[in-house]
Amino acid sequence: MKFIGLTGSIATGKSTVAQMFKERGFYVIDADELAHSVYKRGEKPYFKLIEVFGREILDENGEIDRKKLGSLVINDGEKLKVLESIVHPEVERKRRAIIEDIKRREPNAVVIYDVPLLFEKNLEKLFNCVIVVYVKPEIQIERLIKRDGIKEEEAKRKIALQLPIERKKEMADVVIDNSDGIEYTRKQVEKVAESIKNGELC
Repeated sequence: MKFIGLTGSIATGKSTVAQMFKERGFYVIDADELAHSVYKRGEKPYFKLIEVFGREILDENGEIDRKKLGSLVINDGEKLKVLESIVHPEVERKRRAIIEDIKRREPNAVVIYDVPLLFEKNLEKLFNCVIVVYVKPEIQIERLIKRDGIKEEEAKRKIALQLPIERKKEMADVVIDNSDGIEYTRKQVEKVAESIKNGELC
């Protein structure tokens, strides 16, 4: 089985590229979806988070309100560490379980793990190779402004919270350039997917 990391930066089109790989028969695991799932009522972290952060993190339906929780930890490094120590082990457990299930059913499967902060969290050693979805920095700013309806200063501030996309491009094993329209991106994904299946990449 091949385990491939897929990353990029905010507004580079990573989710679009992940979907293209899925359409070509690759398994795609979304790290964000896994993280969201562990906050649900009945999951192991749910009760621990209430115990640590109090019932004020719940919404009117008794579910964890991730925005409320986020506001408690965003400017407090110690609280953020506590949150991550509760949530991350369960995310990792779920990821391993999914991969083991795929490996059991299809030993030669290619699994792509879609992780926004792959390099920021130093996860690159987990993978056979890492694919970065890249756009030129000026296009990244334009797309983020348009997508989120924000001003240029705020877009730049959000982008600055992650490693620069040019740096991620340098660290990548494979780069998919999403700067020039969907068809150009699709052709690159087709070529990369074929090379992975043929054993030429990763």
